Amino acid sequence: MSGPTPYAELTAHLRGIAALDQVSGLLMWDQETQMPIKGAAQRAEQNAAVASARHALAGAPALADWIAELASADLDPAAAVNVAEAARIHRRATRLPVTLAADLARVTAEAFSVWQMARAAGTYADFAPILGRIVALKRAEAACLAESGQSAYDALLADFEPGMTSEELALIFGRLRPGLTSLRERIAESGWSMPRFVGGFGKAGQVALARRLGDVFGYDWDAGRLDLATHPSSSGSNGDVRITTRVNEGDPRECVYSTVHELGHALYEQGLDPEQAMLPAGMAASMGVHESQSRLFENQLGRSRAFCEWLVLALGAQFGATGVDMPESLYAAVNAVETGFIRTEADEVHYNLHVMLRFDLERALVAGDLEVGDLEMAWNDRFLADFGLEVPAPRLGVLQDVHWSAGLFGYFPTYSLGNIYSAELHVALGRAVPDLDELLAIGELRPAIDWLRENIHRKGRLLAPRALIAEACGHEPTEAALLEYLERKYGALYRL
Repeated sequence: MSGPTPYAELTAHLRGIAALDQVSGLLMWDQETQMPIKGAAQRAEQNAAVASARHALAGAPALADWIAELASADLDPAAAVNVAEAARIHRRATRLPVTLAADLARVTAEAFSVWQMARAAGTYADFAPILGRIVALKRAEAACLAESGQSAYDALLADFEPGMTSEELALIFGRLRPGLTSLRERIAESGWSMPRFVGGFGKAGQVALARRLGDVFGYDWDAGRLDLATHPSSSGSNGDVRITTRVNEGDPRECVYSTVHELGHALYEQGLDPEQAMLPAGMAASMGVHESQSRLFENQLGRSRAFCEWLVLALGAQFGATGVDMPESLYAAVNAVETGFIRTEADEVHYNLHVMLRFDLERALVAGDLEVGDLEMAWNDRFLADFGLEVPAPRLGVLQDVHWSAGLFGYFPTYSLGNIYSAELHVALGRAVPDLDELLAIGELRPAIDWLRENIHRKGRLLAPRALIAEACGHEPTEAALLEYLERKYGALYRL
């Protein structure tokens, strides 16, 4: 009797690796939403144990044997992706010492609670020592993983956006910045002010509205849940996709658009090909593509004039008078351009400028051109230069994001790539669904989601990130569509 084929053994092994990745995600979700503060030390050891077990599977000699046996096999596209990704996973694992992988998992689990407390206390010095440990470990990781001629930062970036380089990102940002700063200046000079929300917006009401948004955007509640956290996030895949949001009782925009943003991530994960569940071919193409889904939901759809027809009624039903009780006034309020400190609350004109700041600082940290002890001053100086404001407290500056405490160096630029991709996808979606605005106005998102399912979600990693977007849009993505969209939208809003 013949045994399992090499491909069957390889895919079973890959699913084991994916299962441990999912366990890590659940541990992080629990730490952000449920875990008592005194559990941090135990959680650090749990994370280290999972990371060690994952490293053993990823670096197993048997995986290399199956890959070699399948090198000349006639494979379908999904199987070919799974074998190629298995080779990448194995190569990176064998270059990375297990002790380093475990140390990174341990220290980032410790760092989350330290970051939370430092953020609440408003003291960067409380967070700097553990951030210094993370940066040292990430530099060591990059040194192990870098290919010949590849920079340390690019070695880390490859985990989030395969095929992208920091050099290309710098060129993209260099082309984006003039258009963004010009638009910002013209808006500031226009003299137009936008209406504001008035009144109180209780936590229970905002959570109820967030759940209603989940219904409208097609979130499968049998495969997910919604919780509150310090920093909104989405985690999991397929049948278990969890989102978090946060509440500001003086302004419902934060909860509404954090929720819609995370729903974009969640719908992507719930829409992946179930036949390839827990295999690389059935995973998201990249974080840039992932962010394209969240930014499309949040901005082009969720902040559209059409969707405000539905949203103004939902807000009124939940809270009564809000100060922006007509679709036109709500549309203006949710698209107000204001120079602020917080990236996740930034308008579309300022958002990418926030990302550029983080990209430059974290690239300098990884390269050793900036040390952790100087990071707060470097952040504040750069923010003053870019935004014209002095940062009054670390929670509004260097401590606002969770990413560096989690060791996610190389993640930030994918937000801007997501904005670029989402602008291209919005144009293509408008061609495919000609009555999109009419549907948004009544809270009907199914045709849009069906198009995304077919053109993005179900395709997983069958194509490289930019090739996937190019196939959906009919051309290579560039920043031109994003700049055109922003000029058109904000030119009309501010009578430019």
